Amino acid sequence: MLPETFRCYLVTKDDQGNVAGAMTERRLDELPQGEVLIRVAYSSLNYKDALAAKGHPGVNRVFPHVPGVDAAGTVVQSGVYEFVEGDPVLVTGFDMGANRWGGYAEYVRVPHDWVVPLPHGLTPRESMILGTAGLTAGFCVDALQKHDVTPDRGRVVVTGASGGVGSFAVAILARLGYRVAAVTGKASAREYLESLGAAEILPRDAVDDRSGKPLLSRRWAGAVDAIGGNALSTLLRSMELGGCVAACGNAAGVEVPLTVFPFILRGVTLAGIDAAWCPIPLRHETWRRLADPWKPDGLERFAQFVDLADLPPMFDAILAGRVTGRVVVRVAEPQDG
Repeated sequence: MLPETFRCYLVTKDDQGNVAGAMTERRLDELPQGEVLIRVAYSSLNYKDALAAKGHPGVNRVFPHVPGVDAAGTVVQSGVYEFVEGDPVLVTGFDMGANRWGGYAEYVRVPHDWVVPLPHGLTPRESMILGTAGLTAGFCVDALQKHDVTPDRGRVVVTGASGGVGSFAVAILARLGYRVAAVTGKASAREYLESLGAAEILPRDAVDDRSGKPLLSRRWAGAVDAIGGNALSTLLRSMELGGCVAACGNAAGVEVPLTVFPFILRGVTLAGIDAAWCPIPLRHETWRRLADPWKPDGLERFAQFVDLADLPPMFDAILAGRVTGRVVVRVAEPQDG
């Protein structure tokens, strides 16, 4: 028997434009239309979620709103044959938690083609330790491999290495045999990054060249850039011949001062990573890899756990860059022990 109401973290906006968020109860029939209703066990905190919780117009313009781009749980109602009641599933990205009510709720209702069966080898809890951050890191590694950036080609560098995407990128690349240089602005993250397999820990200014030179000395075979801005420009200008940079973030800025020289003189590839709307086959394949050959050891060390009601202070923390690794949100009673 389904309940009539459910708990959620709801963001509202009044007529004066003031945005506020609070725990509340809403009716189940207020959920958006979709073929699959999921009881959520876990969600996670991403930078985008914090922006949505603050009512950032670049993320969502629809109010009232429930953030949470990630959710893992159990199917309780389905209108399609692909999913039946009791199936463990997860949903990440698309428009969930943006302009559609998301995972900071005991229930979500979504289109069936947004739903991924929970891969063998992952519990719902583990899938949300990974979440959009782990999936994005997986897409980045896939992009490097597709552009022939193999471990024997040379060093690879990861920016924003102590964040969610960066942490997983470091761990996956190290697991696959790459020599990884991890760039972070947090001196306290050294031991953590070394435990993930980073061979070098570099400060932010190591990838922040402001000389204006169109090309720099060749240093890297590949890169995962989670911050954008001048760091991305520096990486592109520092690539080896045929190198590839997988770009997936903009915390350091959206402007990239650059000439065409890295592309036409060194054959460098800039691979853009879109975790929200990526093709379903790549999404399924990447989750399969994250559940087995790419699964980092000791996933729990990547995460801290908070209850849904205790989440709000973490919004400011992640926006201010004070979060290392992942924040996993306990939404309902755990379904995997």
